[in-house]
Amino acid sequence: MSTPTLQSYIAGRWVGAQAKQVLHSAVNGKPVAATHAEAVDFGEALHHARTKGLPALLAMDFQERAARLKALAKYLGEHKEVLYAVSAHTGATRSDGWVDIEGGSGTLFAYAGVGAAELPSGNLVHEGPVVDLGKKGGFKGTHILVPRGGVAVHINAFNFPVWGLLEKFAPSFLAGMPCIGKPASATSYLTEALLRLIAQSGLVPEGALQLVIGGTGDLLDRLIGADTVTFTGSADTAALLRVHPNIVRQSIPFNAEADSLNCAILADDVTPDDEEFDLFVKEVAREMTVKAGQKCTAIRRAIVPRKHLDAVAEKLRARLAKIVVGDPAIESVRMGALASHAQLADVTERVATLMQGAEVVFGARDGFQPVGDGVAEGAFFAPTLLLSRAPLTHDAAHDVEAFGPVSTLMPYDGLDEALALAARGKGSLVGTLVTKSAAIAARVVPIVAGLHGRVLVLDREAAVESTGHGSPLPQLKHGGPGRAGGGEELGGLRAVLHGLQRAAVQGSPTMLAAITGEHIRGAVVRESEVHPFRRHFEDLQISDSLLTHRRTVGEADIVAFGGISGDYFYMHFDEIAAKESVFGQRIAHGYFVLSAAAGLFVSPAPGPVLANYGLDTLRFVKPVAIGDTIRARLTCKRKTDRNKRDANGVGQGVVAWDVEVTNQHGEVVASYDILTLVAKRG
Repeated sequence: MSTPTLQSYIAGRWVGAQAKQVLHSAVNGKPVAATHAEAVDFGEALHHARTKGLPALLAMDFQERAARLKALAKYLGEHKEVLYAVSAHTGATRSDGWVDIEGGSGTLFAYAGVGAAELPSGNLVHEGPVVDLGKKGGFKGTHILVPRGGVAVHINAFNFPVWGLLEKFAPSFLAGMPCIGKPASATSYLTEALLRLIAQSGLVPEGALQLVIGGTGDLLDRLIGADTVTFTGSADTAALLRVHPNIVRQSIPFNAEADSLNCAILADDVTPDDEEFDLFVKEVAREMTVKAGQKCTAIRRAIVPRKHLDAVAEKLRARLAKIVVGDPAIESVRMGALASHAQLADVTERVATLMQGAEVVFGARDGFQPVGDGVAEGAFFAPTLLLSRAPLTHDAAHDVEAFGPVSTLMPYDGLDEALALAARGKGSLVGTLVTKSAAIAARVVPIVAGLHGRVLVLDREAAVESTGHGSPLPQLKHGGPGRAGGGEELGGLRAVLHGLQRAAVQGSPTMLAAITGEHIRGAVVRESEVHPFRRHFEDLQISDSLLTHRRTVGEADIVAFGGISGDYFYMHFDEIAAKESVFGQRIAHGYFVLSAAAGLFVSPAPGPVLANYGLDTLRFVKPVAIGDTIRARLTCKRKTDRNKRDANGVGQGVVAWDVEVTNQHGEVVASYDILTLVAKRG
């Protein structure tokens, strides 16, 4: 049977027929696929992205692109077994594949949620806040975020062929940026299988996602300032790409996530009898063996109190001895192979360097025997635990990363020394602190956070739900300072903002309202005899407004509200104490003012407004005293069409209303947004 030739997906067609580099199974060494020899026309690829992909993406809005991500996540979930079958060749166990494959589709789901919940309809984000630039309110300024109008180039490492592409694609797609993905060749056959599924789904517009198998050629030379580049891989390669002449010349945003010497610290308040002690051992062993240690977030340095060094080493030895290594197709196997023989050679060489100042606690000498047919030709490496007894003087342990199932134990005397060892990593993606003491956590975390992109504090309470040291989450930042690349990936809405351009806008409130698609206070409002709450979603317009009748607040109101709410705070009921306060008199409850305002502007009959589900930006600006007269202005501030229907098939949208409550002097006493579900005409 001939070895299939992988193909790039460029300009809407699959490119490649002639084999170039043969890629072998990490498990048994047999050929899996070959890269193609044909050169990719990157001028054509970029032209296609700019002329086909970009217009197609911007023809949708944030909400529609979020819906596409959700649909794609479901589609990939339905076809995941296709990917699992291919993933086995990379040396991944089923659980390793789950992190990569279902972690990838889970990331799509997460960004679909980010888009639906946090982004507006349209393709402009009003970041705000609006600030007055003049004294009369006629000149204001604010910030907006808009699509960059460029292409996102994603260069990925070999260790996560599915998740690695999707975790970058999702926020770029949501931001309206077409993507060109370039996976590492060693496992590119799995990324190609992913792209074939995506293409078959029909959910991604033509030109919005292209795939490069092989080298990047002159791709980076052809980029312009509107484009972006992201990279995951070695710190050395990141450093080279960062200073690429065209990236520097065009000021192209470059985001790197590089392998780093992540650490885990066992605090000295934990004893071998504590549950946290076992949690630490479990976490280190897991990070050594998941994906055969081929994770940029893996624990490379396990920093432990010298007094507990032997106990940690003994428990880690016992745990690692139970790990069955071999063909992932065998049910009992818990750790597979490295991704390639090239990776095997690299890890072997780096371990030899580390050994110049360390000793082996557990390794190949301890009965390493991969199980399965043909595994002698595979790229298997034994789980290897080293010990550096003098880590402050062992430079290699803080400079050299063996990107495999390798970690080094480092003893410390006192937390200050532990922190000094952590800092020797020169910047990491993630660090873990295992402790029972909140005081120790409060002391350690602010220090290690300066050199880590993420910090996990692990104790028995968190362990019940903890996703672990090595699991980046789409809701949180992934990246790190210094050696880790200095960039950020993931992070919920933060990641989407990498694909948007921020601009300051100045003008009159009316102009800013038109630009942002949001009502700006001071802008012209539209008032009519029809109450805004009586209008369906489609009929509402930004700046539709209602100025209510007035209500004078009496002592009976305050007494009644106190009785209903149980709030008898002295400022509302103690005449003497209130006189001695900064306000000099009794004042109404702030929440009474909100309730009274609702009574002023709510239209009580059934209608298009279905529910009020929240308040944003609430501020009580001035006190309301007994005898003050209040009124409210309700204005349609923002509309978001989430393209959802209820059980009866009636469409709904979300409307944010700006509410200003003023007193008899025209002074604002309360300011907030209310969020409502509003029915469509159907």
